[in-house]
Amino acid sequence: MLKVFRYRIYPTKSQRTKLAKTLELCRWTYNEILAFRKNAYEQEGKSVSYYDTKKLLPQWKETKPELKEVHSQVLQDVVKRVDLSFQAFFRRVKNGEKPGYPRFKGYGRYDSFTYTQSGFSLKSGKLWLSKIGYIKIKLHRKIEGEIRRLNIRRTPTGKWFASFLVEAEPDEPLPKTGLSIGVDVGLKSFITLSNGEHIDNPRFFVHEEKALAKAQRKLSKAEKGTPEQAKALKVVRRIHERIANKRDDFVQKLSLNLVKSYDLIAFEELNIEGMVKNHCLAKHIADAAWGKLIATTSYKAEWAGKRVVLVNPSNTSQICSGCGQMVQKDLSERVHRCPFCGLTLDRDHNAAINILRLGLQSVAKAEMPANSLAGVVTNA
Repeated sequence: MLKVFRYRIYPTKSQRTKLAKTLELCRWTYNEILAFRKNAYEQEGKSVSYYDTKKLLPQWKETKPELKEVHSQVLQDVVKRVDLSFQAFFRRVKNGEKPGYPRFKGYGRYDSFTYTQSGFSLKSGKLWLSKIGYIKIKLHRKIEGEIRRLNIRRTPTGKWFASFLVEAEPDEPLPKTGLSIGVDVGLKSFITLSNGEHIDNPRFFVHEEKALAKAQRKLSKAEKGTPEQAKALKVVRRIHERIANKRDDFVQKLSLNLVKSYDLIAFEELNIEGMVKNHCLAKHIADAAWGKLIATTSYKAEWAGKRVVLVNPSNTSQICSGCGQMVQKDLSERVHRCPFCGLTLDRDHNAAINILRLGLQSVAKAEMPANSLAGVVTNA
């Protein structure tokens, strides 16, 4: 199984210059490859492959000697990134989605490069990068497994991180608890569990909104290209980074707690991209980071020998968890009251119970022998 280990690195001033130059040369290469493929199709009507564009690198190194200062595999990875962006573009066209043609990268819009197989190593507590040298790295935890590739990234606030992609054996499974849980995500409560427990929505963006607005006003008033503008921009970026770090820390801890406590965790399979089109709630939906919680819980569960299932969210809050009858209610109605069986409980709690029921049904159906499915009737 694959796992990523991420560490902060502390390059010297000269090393930061080399790293920044590497990013800029990668950005130049990305734009040149994109332009080559774009022109080949528009002028000659032919599609250029990954291998065709990779052959251009030796020629460009002759006309632009600075490219020799970048490890060959780093440049080859840039070619691969362009190819992957075109693959994604054609996939979206085929599926009838909004295509989104690959874009050229403007200055400062290329923030990472990758060593795919070689050109890096860890020696005596330092990270060695080809063409750059030994960089101080904070190895706050041991890397376990065989390192496959290394990604170097610069954050908007100027911090540098190294992420190692490692092929490792799964961790020892966590002890089984014999418990299952349904999770309903929301805005008032971040999540409501089928056992009735609520986790409050931390609203990290909302709490920082005033500070962010103040910083953005100062940025908008600063004259373009001045030191004052650069300083104001850094403040804005730091606030965004602080929000992201708080949100990530919250999700990591909550997902780990769920995985430790339950063997089966059921979530709704939400179309978050479609939900944020609701302009009244888009800010709060994005701030809640439901997708991040589901993704983080899923990979932690896989490593821990636990299970995450996604169920159809249709009518989970409308169906009575007590008798199964449909009880229509508006979004403003926060209490479920069933006129058929008399059940009264919080709307989100009712939905979480239904989510758990659907999750258990999907697991039972998946584990049932194929020849016996024909006689199964699901009471939803």
